[in-house]
Amino acid sequence: MEANADLALIRRLADGRFHSGAELGEALGISRAAIWKRIHRLEELGLAVESVRGKGYRLSQPLDLLDPDALEAAFRGRAALRFLPVTESTNGDALTLAGQGAPSPVVVTTEFQSAGRGRRGRAWQSPFGANLYISVLYELAGGYSALGGLSLAAGVAVARALEREAPGLQPGLKWPNDLLVGNAKLGGVLIELAGEMDGRVRVVVGVGLNVAMSDRQAGGIDQNWIDLRRACATPPPRTRLAAAVGQELLAMLERFAVDGFSPFMADFQALDLCRDRPVTVHGSEGARAGLALGVAEDGALCVEIDGKRRYVHGGEVSLRLQ
Repeated sequence: MEANADLALIRRLADGRFHSGAELGEALGISRAAIWKRIHRLEELGLAVESVRGKGYRLSQPLDLLDPDALEAAFRGRAALRFLPVTESTNGDALTLAGQGAPSPVVVTTEFQSAGRGRRGRAWQSPFGANLYISVLYELAGGYSALGGLSLAAGVAVARALEREAPGLQPGLKWPNDLLVGNAKLGGVLIELAGEMDGRVRVVVGVGLNVAMSDRQAGGIDQNWIDLRRACATPPPRTRLAAAVGQELLAMLERFAVDGFSPFMADFQALDLCRDRPVTVHGSEGARAGLALGVAEDGALCVEIDGKRRYVHGGEVSLRLQ
C-alpha cells in the first residue's frame, strides 16, 4: 500500500538530517526514481522536504512519530487501540466502528487526517506528525439527555493531561469546547453521537491539540493559534501526550457515566476563561452582547443579556470573547 510505503520513507527522514536518494533507495528496496516520486507525495501530507544536490533529502523539521505499541500498552485492559498512520478523520473512524457494532471503549489515533473537522463542520488542520488527533468511542447510559456538559468535562480531562505532561503550562477553557493558552487556541473538543439503543448512547469524544506545527502548515487557520512547542519550554513527546490524554478521557468517561458533569464543574470553573467577561453570543437571533456568568449543572452557559439571565447550549451558539 502506498500509505505504508510512504510511512517507511517518513520514518527514515524523521530525524531531520539529510539522506541521499541512494541511501533511501537501498534501505527501502526501491529505485532512486521511485524515492523521488514518494518525496513529492509527502507534500500532500503537509510535510516540507528540502532537496540539496550532493546531500539528498531532509524534512524541514524533525518529526516525533507516535509509537503504536507503546500506546497499545498504555490502554491495555481499559480500551482497544485503533491506529492508522493516515486517515480521513479519527472521529469518522470511531463512528464507523460504532456502526459496525465494535465493542467499546476504543481509542482511535493517527498521524494525519485528510478530512479532520472541528465544530460546526469547520476544517481542522491536521498535518502529518505535527499535532495530536485522538478520539474515544464510549457507551453511556441515560440517553441523549444525560450528555449535558460532556464537552466541558472532556476539556477538563485534556487540561489535566496537559498540566501533568507540560509543567508550567496554564491552559484555559473557552466554553464550550476550546482549549486556549492566553488568547490563542491550543486545541479543541468535538463530541459526536453514534446512535442510541435501549437507553444507551454511543458517543465519540474527539480531541485535537497543536503540538509542533509550522506556520506553513497552519496557513489555513483563521484565528489566533499556538502549539505546545511555542507555549512551553519542553513539550512532551507525542506518544506520552497521546497516552496521557487518552487515559484522562477514559477516566473522565468512567466517572461521567456514573455522576454526569457534576464532579467536573468545579475544575471547569477554575479553568473558565469566559466567566465574568463580556462575550458575544452568535445564535439564531443574531449576535447578542452580554456578560458570561459561568455554567449551569447541565453545562449550559449562563449569560446576562439586557439585564436578564439566559442559558445557552453548545448546539445553539458559538461564542467569541470580546
